[in-house]
Amino acid sequence: MTKNMGKADRLIRTILAVVFLGLFFCKTVTGTLGIVLLVLAIVFLLTSLVSFCPLYMPFGIKTTCEKK
Repeated sequence: MTKNMGKADRLIRTILAVVFLGLFFCKTVTGTLGIVLLVLAIVFLLTSLVSFCPLYMPFGIKTTCEKK
């Protein structure tokens, strides 16, 4: 499993996860949409921690800096 996420991508995902978690736990967003945001927040945090997004593989996307 090679890293395919750069620092900016990881930072954006982490910020979005914190916002989604805040919306869910402050009960601003409830119901089905709240659960969807909670799941997205968990996925964003996990992919940020491991620097790997499985959805990037089929499309050949890499946001990491290429070292020469």
